[in-house]
Amino acid sequence: MLYSEIADVFDRLESTSSRLEMTSILSDFFKRMEPGPLKSTVYLCQGKLHPDHYAAELGMADKLVLRSIAFVSGVTESKIDELWKKEGDPGTIAEALIKTRKQAALFSEPLTLEKVLKNLTLIENAEGRDSQDKKMKYLSNLLMDSGPAEARYICRIVTGRMRIGAGSMTILDALAGAFGTKEDRPDIERAFNITCDLGLVAETLAVGGVDAVRKMKVTVGNPIKVMLAERLPSMPLILDRMGGRCAMEFKYDGIRVQAHIDNNNVKLYSRRLEDLTSNFPDIAAELRKRCKAEKAIIEGECVAVDREGNMLPFQNVTHRRKKHGMDKAVEDHPVKMFMFDMLLVNDEDLTLCPLEQRRSKLIETFDLSEKVQLTTMEIISTPGDGEKFFSGALGKKCEGIMAKSLSSEYKAGSRGFLWIKYKKDYEEALTDSFDLVVVGAFYGRGKRAGKYGALLMAVFDEETGHYSTVCKLGTGFDDAFLADLPEMLDRYISEGRPHTVDAEMMPDVWFLPTVVLEVVAAEISLSPIHTAAKNIVKEDAGLGLRFPRFTGRVRDDKGPEECMTANEVLSMYEMQAQGKE
Repeated sequence: MLYSEIADVFDRLESTSSRLEMTSILSDFFKRMEPGPLKSTVYLCQGKLHPDHYAAELGMADKLVLRSIAFVSGVTESKIDELWKKEGDPGTIAEALIKTRKQAALFSEPLTLEKVLKNLTLIENAEGRDSQDKKMKYLSNLLMDSGPAEARYICRIVTGRMRIGAGSMTILDALAGAFGTKEDRPDIERAFNITCDLGLVAETLAVGGVDAVRKMKVTVGNPIKVMLAERLPSMPLILDRMGGRCAMEFKYDGIRVQAHIDNNNVKLYSRRLEDLTSNFPDIAAELRKRCKAEKAIIEGECVAVDREGNMLPFQNVTHRRKKHGMDKAVEDHPVKMFMFDMLLVNDEDLTLCPLEQRRSKLIETFDLSEKVQLTTMEIISTPGDGEKFFSGALGKKCEGIMAKSLSSEYKAGSRGFLWIKYKKDYEEALTDSFDLVVVGAFYGRGKRAGKYGALLMAVFDEETGHYSTVCKLGTGFDDAFLADLPEMLDRYISEGRPHTVDAEMMPDVWFLPTVVLEVVAAEISLSPIHTAAKNIVKEDAGLGLRFPRFTGRVRDDKGPEECMTANEVLSMYEMQAQGKE
């Protein structure tokens, strides 16, 4: 298969901001593909060679890619640097220069998908002292045979910035259109949610149809998208929503971890599908030691504790996110794992079982220890008992409580009122913290001149697959954070407003939605300039945050599609209004 066919599809996707049109383009293309190329193409749509939880990354630095472009095009590196300062996108530079070079290129061969995958894999696996030279060689070899559009997307893939706007939800819509019907879409999405592997789902659909996808099971080694909770402002409302009786458990202030145990092998994944095993080697070893089953998938919260075993705030557990010096971090920052759910035991998929059964299996399967414990949980049937349990959670330095329906299945990747979180803030009619994605930046003035002084923040709209703005964030930043912002954000600079961002406020710099920050605010109000929940509460008005402030917490455990949603902001606005009545 020629890579130019795929590059042409990418080009068409990039030229539209309509999710329906993107879905149609991809669906028509997927129908014509064989299962093998389809699987690889689905990964490439996201700028990857593998599913999200695969540890290896292409990760070529911009400067290295620019050197490859200079070598292939015959243009001096100084000229390339000038173009780089102007464009900020190696793909655009490669496209322009390859277009010129191609007029004289007589010895290139048509570029196949097979060759692209081969060389990208070689780039990914390059190691050792000469790894940078190897990567340049493999990339240059591809660019030699590339047409302009092919070069654009190859350079974007290796730098991790595809810019075509086709998120996982759009790809799922396209797969349903290509191999099923609209009614099959929930089954296809569930398969993705329990495997976190879009390519595998696509290949399974192409080979066996929707029936084969419905038979896909939870498997050790394939992380499962986490189940999420809604909010309610009072204990009586929670009990009423739960039918008068539910399980309540402490909500710990740590890092949510999914553990996959397979005989002597243990993998720990974050909610963003990062491999955290090396960050919590003591917890991995203890889970294997305490697990009575050969295979298991469990969820829990890794919480920092002091020498006496008392829980510490979230900032303390982040010391375990280091890439180096882990032996010392393990010694200096003790951690406990509080297990709260079990999704698989041996070959038994528990996600379709009620919470009570999953909890019983968890208790049966693990011997507890000082490092591995169960969350504190009680069955609650009155608001008074709920308030007493809630006070106990706060007394133990927890964030609050989780209320869970005893009959609830594990809804991977879904948010709903089967799980409800409740914090002290809700009682006081204030809002919870907001996990928002950065989509733009404004240059600072005065002391912040020459730096990013404020950020444009957005939420994810599940209906459109786009990001809607909710505030301009300029407080809560210390000097060190402001100094680090370019390194954190500049690799995601976009030439213009990304297709997946809905905004009326225009920042000085646009970013591809990637980096998630935790923000607090005084309240949610109607806004004429922000687009979250636009036209839902009032015509020509969205919802915005008043007096937003950065908490200091970068949510690197969350991907952009896991940030707060527009529907959540709407729900919190309504909850806030109830508190004022």
